[in-house]
Amino acid sequence: MSIDLSRIPTPCYVCEEELLQKNLDLLGRVQRESGAKVLLALKGYAMWSTFGLIRKALHGTAASGLFEARLGREEMDREVHTFSPAYVESEIDEIAAISNHMVFNSFSQWKRFRHRVGKVSCGIRINPEYSEIETEIYNPCAKYSRLGVTLNNFEEGELEGIEGLHFHTHCEQGADVLERSLAVVEEKFGRFFSSMKWVNFGGGHHITRAGYDVDKLIRLVKNFSEKYGVQVYIEPGEAIGWRVGPLVASVVDIVSNDMVTAILDVSISNHMPDCLEMPYRPAVRGAGEAGEFPNSYRFGGPTCLAGDFIGDFSFPEPLKVGDKVVFEDMIHYTFVKATTFNGIKLPSLGIWTKEGEFKLVKEFAYEDYKGRLS
Repeated sequence: MSIDLSRIPTPCYVCEEELLQKNLDLLGRVQRESGAKVLLALKGYAMWSTFGLIRKALHGTAASGLFEARLGREEMDREVHTFSPAYVESEIDEIAAISNHMVFNSFSQWKRFRHRVGKVSCGIRINPEYSEIETEIYNPCAKYSRLGVTLNNFEEGELEGIEGLHFHTHCEQGADVLERSLAVVEEKFGRFFSSMKWVNFGGGHHITRAGYDVDKLIRLVKNFSEKYGVQVYIEPGEAIGWRVGPLVASVVDIVSNDMVTAILDVSISNHMPDCLEMPYRPAVRGAGEAGEFPNSYRFGGPTCLAGDFIGDFSFPEPLKVGDKVVFEDMIHYTFVKATTFNGIKLPSLGIWTKEGEFKLVKEFAYEDYKGRLS
């Protein structure tokens, strides 16, 4: 069911319920057939107004600290699994009170806080020093990484009270990469798995992307779980929000300086940060590469940052002020990272329902900008 753009105020991130449900159905199949428990990684997708749908399909949430843990507990209210590169003492008691699992990034943190976690099931994050991630900023197993305990630093004598191990070696990758990663993880840490209750395979599994080998993932999880007698968890974020909706913008002005620039009401630095970090060129509905169609434009944002350019695109017909521009697949890792730099208003959050209605969930105002400052 296509979105009626005339009903979308801009700028606005729009989650399409029908597409979200399609992803959840596939992840539900993975859970049923593999025995894995799938968690929503809030760092990748945190539109809690849709948690009613997600709650029915997934086992819980994966948090990266206190605020995400609170959001998972308050709005999802299923299992909350929390990992932090370094817990701070002022938050540890509250995190333990609302978490089902806590994963520690080091044995020093575990030894410091082990007596304050109560009945929480605790784990250690391991670093197998292997990944196939090409973008260094997203590689948790890169040389000198601060994330996870390497085999040389693994304190086997401090495992009393530890019920699980967690590793994260993926970023937008397939089951074939998981297969190769597991071989390294098992070679280095396999002797510890049988004494655990659970093993968390982390995130970055691109399960809902076209071409992902779901059957292989199911086999890998089942074989691992049966071999070691453990419960397997996976915590994708992007796979849940993958291709579930666009960022809809409008043309605010058109200027020329040896090339034609369409200034939009969205910013690549404020509202599409992954396009800069990965980096990648976002897909625009109905557009081609520069020069592919008769009318070419560079898209620029509304901030005063000179480099606030989204890319060069072309269209069959000329653009005019007020035209809508649709950036595809802009629900994951976008609004969770969005900023109010330059005092630019954050895009609204909306849902295109299964019934074909638009529901405006959140519209941001001056108070949201001012409230972040002092």
